[in-house]
Parts: sequence; structure tokens; C-alpha cells
Amino acid sequence: MRRAVSAGALALAAVALSPGTAHAGKDPVSGMGGIEFETVEYGQQRHQAMDVSWTADGMKRPGIFLIHGGWWSSGDKKYMTEVTRSYAELGYTVFTINYRLSGEAAWPAQRTDALAAIQSARKQAERWSFDPNNYVVVGFSAGGHIAAAVGTYGDGDLPGLKGVVGISPVISPLRAYSDGAASADPNQRKLREAAIQLAGGCEPKGACSRVWASMEVPWHASRHDVPVLAVHSKDEFVPPAQSMLLKEMLGQVGVPVTIFTAPGVEHSAPLYREPGVAERVQKWIAERIG
Repeated sequence: MRRAVSAGALALAAVALSPGTAHAGKDPVSGMGGIEFETVEYGQQRHQAMDVSWTADGMKRPGIFLIHGGWWSSGDKKYMTEVTRSYAELGYTVFTINYRLSGEAAWPAQRTDALAAIQSARKQAERWSFDPNNYVVVGFSAGGHIAAAVGTYGDGDLPGLKGVVGISPVISPLRAYSDGAASADPNQRKLREAAIQLAGGCEPKGACSRVWASMEVPWHASRHDVPVLAVHSKDEFVPPAQSMLLKEMLGQVGVPVTIFTAPGVEHSAPLYREPGVAERVQKWIAERIG
């Protein structure tokens, strides 16, 4: 199966993959600066796909996995085009992930999809000039929650993962549930409902307490987890206190968490576009993977 994908100024060639297996087809589309692009599928479901951007020069390059936001229930990798391009132009191999949305599958499907995309990329590392032992995961808003959940998965020893970045990450769905209960902020109320939907439509009690515990990133902190950078606006509806919960738990096992708080109320991608934020994130990533 082959399809054309348009993402802003980039034309992407789509080549279908079963997990970890490349199908024969046309060569990827080449863009400016020798960067090549294609869309591949890492699973059989509609949203189990990722865009790959890389420089095909035979070098093993550090990797960046980007995870979009959208309340876990919406959004798409196509909205990450500019961020994808910026990291590809810096010389990274970039994987921009779609995942099953909460209306299609409850948690932990979203974390499972991110892990499957990473596994597929590592299996096809040579194809994309990717060093499978040197990469970070970057998530925006709800995508930041997924990224942090990947970083704390199991004993935190995911092969090759060197760091996690969250831009307005929802570290604690339980905190979001609590904050939204009596908040006058419509976004906090919406985030509460989005967390309930992510949990399969149930609130954090009784039989549903187990899935909420699985969603709660700080509760999975372990000494083998990777360093984290979290970026929030001071007065946004996903407050810095969210990431302070993870900083406290990871700090107890010796894993560093850096929280950068910018002035204002911007959230997710608009926050990333604030002066100096992208540069700070890029510097942190370069210190982890070069």
C-alpha cells in the first residue's frame, strides 16, 4: 500500500511497513539539504504510523521521537511539521509518531504504540541512518504524558533512550482530574474529562483505580529512568506543579529532572515557539545525545 502525504512545504512518500519489516517500493522523497522523508506504518491500526526524516549519508545519527498532543483524543503528526524539519536540519533522524487516540483505545494503548514505534525504528535503524542506541523522546502536552510514561516504563532501561522532554507535559492525570473538579478554567475542566476518557471512561476509584495507577507517571519512577526536561508556562492550565511531582519521585532515586518555567500562559506548541524555549530544549537534547 502506498499513499501521498502532504505536510506544509514538505512532500512525504508513504511506504507501508508491517512492524519492523520494510516493503519494497519507491525510493523516499528527497528534500532540501539532502533530507529524505517517508511515512511508515508500525502496526495494523489506522493511527499506528510515523513520519521519518533523515539524512541518507550512511552515518549513524542520533534520533528524536516526537509525540503530538491533543487531549489524547485528537491531534496528528502532520501538525509537527515545523518541529520535525527543525530537528532534521540539525542532523538528527526524526520520527514523528501517530498513536491510537483515546476514542479508539484506552490507556495503555498510547504508551504501547509509542514503544512499538521505537522498536520498529530500532529494527530499521540502518535504513534511516539512525543510531538505535542514542535517542530521546519529546512530547507535547498529552504527548508529553506519553513520552514521560515511555521514560518510566518498566525499570526505565529502554535500550538506547537517553532522555525525555515534555512541553507542558501532563505528568499526573490524577492531578489533572483533581484540578478540574472545581476549576473555573475551561481547559482544566476539559483536561479532567480527557483523562477520564483516556482511562476508558471511568473515574479513579474501584475497579478503575488500576488503570489510573498505570497512567500516573510519578508512581513508576525507578533508578534506571532517564533524565527529564519539563517546560511549562508559569500560569498555563497544566501547571509546573505537574512536573514537580515527577521531580520529587525521580529525585528520590537519583535521576535528574530539570523544570524550566517561562512567563505567561502559553501551552504546548505555542509555548515551544516562545523566544528562547526551542533553543533551550535543543541545547538540553544536544547535551544528551550530541
